[in-house]
Amino acid sequence: MKIDWKFWDRDYRLDKMSLGELTIAYFLYPAIQTYLVLGITSMVLAFYWGIGAVPLIVSVAAAIVLYPVFWYGLHRFVLHGKYLYRSPLTAKIWKRIHFDHHRDPHDLKVLFGALYTTLPTILILVTPVGWLIGGQSAAAAAFSAGLFMTCFYEYCHCIQHLRYTPKSTSLKAIKKLHLQHHFHDEHHNFGITNFLPDKIFGTFNRDAKSCDKSETVFNLGYTKDEVKSYPWVARMTHDIDESEAAEHGVKQRKYNDPAYSASNLIDGCDEKRKKEQGEQDKKKSVKDAA
Repeated sequence: MKIDWKFWDRDYRLDKMSLGELTIAYFLYPAIQTYLVLGITSMVLAFYWGIGAVPLIVSVAAAIVLYPVFWYGLHRFVLHGKYLYRSPLTAKIWKRIHFDHHRDPHDLKVLFGALYTTLPTILILVTPVGWLIGGQSAAAAAFSAGLFMTCFYEYCHCIQHLRYTPKSTSLKAIKKLHLQHHFHDEHHNFGITNFLPDKIFGTFNRDAKSCDKSETVFNLGYTKDEVKSYPWVARMTHDIDESEAAEHGVKQRKYNDPAYSASNLIDGCDEKRKKEQGEQDKKKSVKDAA
């Protein structure tokens, strides 16, 4: 078997990939491989330093419960905040970890988090929880749980942007909610796999038609006035002309695929599944009649 060392030198479009192609790309992505290796290593260390099963189980459970809350806070107040792009020191980070993803939600390379931001974040947020429960052993278990949760979150996130209708009712539901966040209103539905924090803090919206489409859904508030005052992100983005952006604003990064429009994504993300179900029902009826 020949290894393609330049696999990630190419572009990968989730609106043009199959589920199988996504799964291969997912496990070949360096960040996912890093999470898996570190997650296994941390769990081995947790048992090696073991203080008993109960503290390890409690720390893992705590990490799983708190992870969606931590993610909600980071997504809403940091990634959708304005202060990162307003500094030349952090503009590049914000561009990489969220601006590029919202401008082009189907670019797989910018969907995955960057290791230099994700690993410290997981370490800082979940490790202290484990440490308080049972010292270094429980801290390692919590870190491992955070890493595996990130793997799960990243795969679900990929499917949410994939041109594929999930068979799972729950996965189909969270996909629709997340696509509303990307194509209709970025001020709602900050969750990825869990929308309970949105419901608690008043940012949950099940129906896209209940609110007007946001004018900043693709630029996250990086408007023409912001470009004039804080031009660094525009200068670092190869397909944005700074002068034009300062005059007309930053738009969605376009690809020629009219069959996969924003309205199709939000209002008809389950049409393929309905069609498949209809074909199955038709075959069943013919079989029963025979």
